[in-house]
Amino acid sequence: MLATSTATAGTTPDHATASLAEADRLMTVCNSCRYCEGLCAVFPAMELRRAFGDGDLNYLANLCHSCGACFYDCQFAPPHAFDVNVPKVLAEVRNDSYAHYAWPGFLQPLFRRNGTAVALLTALSVAAFLFGLMAFADPGVMFGIQTGPGAFYRIMPHHTMALLFGIAFLYALLAMAFGLRAFWRDIGGPRETLHRPAFLWDAMRDAGRLRYLDGGGPGCMNDSEKTVRDHRRVYHHLTFYGFLLCLASTSIATVYHYVVGHEAPYAWYDLPVVLGTLGGIGLVIGPIGLLRARAERDPTMRAPGGRGMENAFTLMLLALGVTGLALLLLRGTPAMGTLLAIHLGAVFGFFVTMPYSKFVHGIYRYAALVRYARERYAFHGRSPSAKRALANPDPAPRAKAHRPRRRLPGGRSRAGVEQQQGRKQ
Repeated sequence: MLATSTATAGTTPDHATASLAEADRLMTVCNSCRYCEGLCAVFPAMELRRAFGDGDLNYLANLCHSCGACFYDCQFAPPHAFDVNVPKVLAEVRNDSYAHYAWPGFLQPLFRRNGTAVALLTALSVAAFLFGLMAFADPGVMFGIQTGPGAFYRIMPHHTMALLFGIAFLYALLAMAFGLRAFWRDIGGPRETLHRPAFLWDAMRDAGRLRYLDGGGPGCMNDSEKTVRDHRRVYHHLTFYGFLLCLASTSIATVYHYVVGHEAPYAWYDLPVVLGTLGGIGLVIGPIGLLRARAERDPTMRAPGGRGMENAFTLMLLALGVTGLALLLLRGTPAMGTLLAIHLGAVFGFFVTMPYSKFVHGIYRYAALVRYARERYAFHGRSPSAKRALANPDPAPRAKAHRPRRRLPGGRSRAGVEQQQGRKQ
């Protein structure tokens, strides 16, 4: 039965929330069964513990990629009396952890109604940029055709744009850094772990490939047990790498502006435009696919209350891709001023809401993977590839040391002499 209070029958007598208490109960059951230890990183990390504090459970929850393999494999899943539903409960813990580590603390309630908060802040940002540019910009410039170098900055001065977005972006980085520090301390991550490039690289490799989203690969979950075909891994890749391409495009455009003296807008063959176009396409296809995959997902594994946050963040990324591509295609028309205001408003809203949206899940998951890389190496050695045992690799067999045969006088080996004597006998 699901826990309804902070008290639990698990390893820790009391927890901060009811979802943590329920996660403790489930981890106690799973730790005695261990049938799912080869599915992902969660269960091997669980097996290294005998008691589960709040920090341990938040660590395990952010390791979970919600693939659902353990739910379909579990013999104690509903309607069994044990009611073991690890993906759902860990999703609840994971969503609560975003609010728990948010900085500053008085903004933590933004996660309670995150979909409404993100939508409202984005709408206000778009409206502010749209009406602000209409009020202060020359109508002939705002609604006219602007071409050539510096066309964007005739509508909004470059120094104003750089100041507003620079402050918003730096604030977001600061807030997420404080949240990450609180998370790392709570899960018991040693400081020296962050100084080991091997652990950072292993976590980066696992995160970049979404290694644990497939639930252990072929053989771990029968296709007949899946209600729908899960393509989230593909859509995640399109979204993530599309975002990185857009970030690279903006960074290169900054170098063009300040170092080379080459002002936007750029020709279609320039590197910022090429990277931005590819990234924008990824930010359109990926989020649409994620929304569809989320709608088809088994509702039994969904965490109540977390859907608004997920959809708001996904729609925000989709808005960035759509408005960016529309601005690129129509920048030589009278619609450029309006589209620029809408796109800048969407980007500003994205920056402001980054520390208080689903964006932080990537940061906490990467930190959890770094922690797990250290534990995996300490107990089992490094895991070189997903083709081997995903989370609990067997140690590589050690080659026997070559010992040269001792030679007797005359160049004969001892083994040869013993063999010759045996024939004589």
